[in-house]
Order: sequence, then structure tokens, then C-alpha cells
Amino acid sequence: MLEDDGLPHDAESSPEYGEPPIILYEVDTENERLALRSIDIFLDGHTRNIDDLYDGAIEITPIPTVEEFNSHVWGEEFHACLMEKAEFERIWESHIYDGGINVIQEEIL
Repeated sequence: MLEDDGLPHDAESSPEYGEPPIILYEVDTENERLALRSIDIFLDGHTRNIDDLYDGAIEITPIPTVEEFNSHVWGEEFHACLMEKAEFERIWESHIYDGGINVIQEEIL
């Protein structure tokens, strides 16, 4: 079965793709920092759009702030920055990540 990105349904979980090294979140900062949508970006640049991050979740947790991610509370391997909504939309619509994210603010502690 093909998903909307043209990949076989199990492609994201196969050893060929592994875990996405980049995850983009659209966060509702007015509603307990819950994710509205998410984009997984894999090493080869293909993406997987997730329009309901909480589908099937038992517990819903807010997305940490940029400051929390960058203070390494969640691990040394995480780095967060803000990006333009238009850039998120471009990646969402095209299913392509070319490595060119326009950072609007970056805070490293």
C-alpha cells in the first residue's frame, strides 16, 4: 500500500531508512505546546508527513521548548531551532527536504 508520499506503508520503519535524523514540529504555542503536525526527514531527503502525532497515543505530552531541547535535558544529540512557517509548509507540500531551512532564531545554551 502506498501512502501519500508514494512510499510503501512500511518504508519508514525498514532498516533501509531507520530513524529520521531530523524531525520538524508545527507547535501550537497557544494550546499547551501540542504538536499540530510533524515531518520526519530521512537521510536520503525523503519525508513522512504526520498530520496527527497523537493518533493512538495513550498519553499526550507537549513538545519541549527550543530552550529545553538545547539545554540537553532530552539528550546531547538534540538541537532545536525555530523556522518560518512558510518553510515548514514547503517541505510538507513537496515531501522533499533539501537541507535549506531558513532559521529565524536559534538559541544555544
